[in-house]
Amino acid sequence: MKERMEYDLIEPACRLLADRLDTDGMQAEPLTPDGSLRRFCRLLSRDGSRFIAVAPPVGDDAGLCEAVSGWQIGRHLFDHAVPIPELYGFDDQSGLLVCEDLGDVRLHDLIEKNGCYSGLVADLYRQAVVALARMQVHGRKHFDCSWCWDTGHYDRQLMLKRESGYFLQALCFDMLQLDVNRQKIEQEFLAIANRAGQADPGYFLHRDFQSRNIMVQNGRVRFIDYQAGRLGPVAYDLASLLIDPYAGLPEAMQEELVECYLDELTSLVSYDRQRFREEYIVLAMQRNLQILGAFAFLSNQRGKPFFLQYIKPALYSLQALLHRDNFEFPHLNALVRQGLTAIDKYSLSSC
Repeated sequence: MKERMEYDLIEPACRLLADRLDTDGMQAEPLTPDGSLRRFCRLLSRDGSRFIAVAPPVGDDAGLCEAVSGWQIGRHLFDHAVPIPELYGFDDQSGLLVCEDLGDVRLHDLIEKNGCYSGLVADLYRQAVVALARMQVHGRKHFDCSWCWDTGHYDRQLMLKRESGYFLQALCFDMLQLDVNRQKIEQEFLAIANRAGQADPGYFLHRDFQSRNIMVQNGRVRFIDYQAGRLGPVAYDLASLLIDPYAGLPEAMQEELVECYLDELTSLVSYDRQRFREEYIVLAMQRNLQILGAFAFLSNQRGKPFFLQYIKPALYSLQALLHRDNFEFPHLNALVRQGLTAIDKYSLSSC
């Protein structure tokens, strides 16, 4: 199967690269994605050049649309000096993209190796939040929402369907089979979405900005997996990074990074810091709900047990957010407590 995948990608990738180098003897090394169905491989030329080739599954219409978005949004971000891989070629019939190879080191890998408190990791996080603010502000300039394969804006409908609704269906119903007062919990989800929807939606939103989507090359951060980008509120991506269950950043470090981010953001645009903090809490809740839905779906439906270990930390993260600023969401609080008990039983039964 791997040999077939290499053959499927290597020849069309070579055609896209033909004007750059001699592609005779190009070899391919398959790569395994995290939760994506896309096909990835590293291309190795005889002169030592390295590239990444990525394509959606054959016959996957949604995947093809996503690939087209990745090409269009990527060119836009690169033109605005966002630290993403350079894009070398795209085939709009198959969705094959060939881009710069950033290596194998992710920010998450360095956290696992060195810990959150190392000077290296702290410096990379500071780099990341500064570059994030710049991406959000500069990336919105001349951004065309028709490039987006899913929706052009992060809005209340998306929050209710793809985040809180995803959490309810994938984690609470399908995976843990919890007893839920659906009417009451959906009222609370609506209240959270209404608050989150008050934030200015006019900035570039990556929507999956976390430590496994930040590469580190020569001591500098580079961003990948931006193909779901759209316009949305600034606080969402920062929340995605700081509450990232893969990293488990301590609260003091999160607070320091919020300040670092705000210093950069307010140097670029006028934005009230207190207003940002209020928006941040509810957008962090939205992101946390999305994370839990995704991890449940990937582990329970897609058969990817890697994600199971992060559900409990993500539930604790949501619980901590619900206890900030005296939010009154008793049904969601109770549901999180149920989830924490049920996930232990589920984990034991799946061993």
